[in-house]
Amino acid sequence: MIEAQNLTKIFRDKKRGEIRAVDNVSFRCQPAQIYGLLGANGAGKTTTLRLLATILQPTDGTARVAGFDINDQPEKVRASVGFLSTATALYGRLTARETVEYFGRLNGLNGGALKRRVDELFGLFDVGEFADRRCDKLSTGMKQKVSIARTLVHDPPVMIFDEPTVGLDVMTARTIVSFIRDCRARGKTVIFST
Repeated sequence: MIEAQNLTKIFRDKKRGEIRAVDNVSFRCQPAQIYGLLGANGAGKTTTLRLLATILQPTDGTARVAGFDINDQPEKVRASVGFLSTATALYGRLTARETVEYFGRLNGLNGGALKRRVDELFGLFDVGEFADRRCDKLSTGMKQKVSIARTLVHDPPVMIFDEPTVGLDVMTARTIVSFIRDCRARGKTVIFST
């Protein structure tokens, strides 16, 4: 579950002064629910998602993600969240498999459990034949699929997607939308921006 209460984020810029990127935002997203943040560019959607994922700290307000406070328990929030940003953030010199395995180990997976999870995700997203290809040699759509696998390797209860289908072909976008619906059916809390 995600529960945001009066989330506010103010950036200070020497030239432009105070920029209120997120202003007193409150909402609740239950398990087995998909919650979308819609709005124009610059509306604060990405900043809100980054606050929930503890990448940024709020200027005011708070949120609970999977039962943990973003201000007081950021490590527990991060362990409970899969966060997909707009940047694919893949290591070009690693293969798709090495990348997802690396993030799996960072999240406490190893051995057979890690291999099974990576194989499951690669099968789901049809990464198979590209699994051992370096990430800098992958297409945009394949990079996005690997990024999603990296985000979800630890099977978190909360999934945060920042524009998950941007720049993708229709078939890849459909696969991702179908996966998001499946996450809801499995009781995951899903929030995304578009």
